[in-house]
Amino acid sequence: MSPTQLLIRELADKYGRSREHLLPIMQGVVEQESFLSEYSMIEIAREMDLPAAEVYGTATFYSFLETKKMGKYIIRVCKTISCAMKGKGQVIMAIQDMLKIPLGETTPDGRFSLLQTNCLGLCHKAPAMMINHDVYTDLTPEKVREILSEYMKKPL
Repeated sequence: MSPTQLLIRELADKYGRSREHLLPIMQGVVEQESFLSEYSMIEIAREMDLPAAEVYGTATFYSFLETKKMGKYIIRVCKTISCAMKGKGQVIMAIQDMLKIPLGETTPDGRFSLLQTNCLGLCHKAPAMMINHDVYTDLTPEKVREILSEYMKKPL
């Protein structure tokens, strides 16, 4: 049994194998493996006796369930109109300029991935972004450069 199969079996034992437990199982795989590979989605479907298309459809519906390998630090910039009106475009340009990657890509060293995401629920403090589970608000290009500089100092 592969480590992924073992992980999925443990998660299914913990949460249950009925359809309503699909999301926590998927989140558990992402937490341990950083993304849902095609292999892991097929194994989840097999373990839960669900169609693979249903597992894939669920994975691709939710923006926080990654289906491709991501960097150690996933930067998610809110793409709502509130953030756009308060300077999201300049924030994204500052990030892209500093990391030398476009939206949807990962740095060659595997440190950062840059994504846009739906509302983070922080419209009153726009523009906003998350780096993994850390939230940053009232962003400016200068503030973003300072934040990213601190992440660049962390060991890979």
